[in-house]
Amino acid sequence: MHNQQIEDYILKHIDSEDPLLTELNRETHVKQLRARMVSGPLQGKILEMISKLITPKRILEIGTFTGYSALCLAKGLAADGQLDTIEINDELESFAKKYFLRSPHAHQIQQHIGNATAILATLDKEYDLAFIDGDKRQYVNDYDKVLQLMRPGGVILADNVLWSGKVVELSSPDNDYTKGIMEFNEFVKNDKRVEKVILPLRDGLTLIRKI
Repeated sequence: MHNQQIEDYILKHIDSEDPLLTELNRETHVKQLRARMVSGPLQGKILEMISKLITPKRILEIGTFTGYSALCLAKGLAADGQLDTIEINDELESFAKKYFLRSPHAHQIQQHIGNATAILATLDKEYDLAFIDGDKRQYVNDYDKVLQLMRPGGVILADNVLWSGKVVELSSPDNDYTKGIMEFNEFVKNDKRVEKVILPLRDGLTLIRKI
């Protein structure tokens, strides 16, 4: 059976996408060239569920894009919790902010615009949950910085770790993005500071727990 048929079946048998996210998803596909980067209803529900299971007081996200994943993650925040989301493309700031302001979590979401490495160095907080979905060339560096900010037992999610199958199709990376993902996967595999498992969801999602 075709993968799309499977995904359609799954979407019919899980909680439906809320209207604000449906609108955000639709506008992303109309106005953004790289619309496929949006998490979408299936991954979004998984991010939401993981967040609700943890009930984090602090969430960190690298790669806001249009804000879909941040809104999903924010649904699990503790009542006094906060989500810090980092995006390097300043042209996306107002797009995401428009939807953040319409959500029940507007007061809990803090946008940071700029280079993730520089912004991470300014964050003096301890996080319960993190989602890494930024520049694939910087995955190892971003992960190492994020891990230092996580509490023991904290959970990191890393997106796109199967990279459209290139991680198994290529004997050597064909570009810096593929190289970044493959180096990240090897780095996490050998990292004794964490427990990890790759979920074959969409383009691959690694679930990492800090020991």
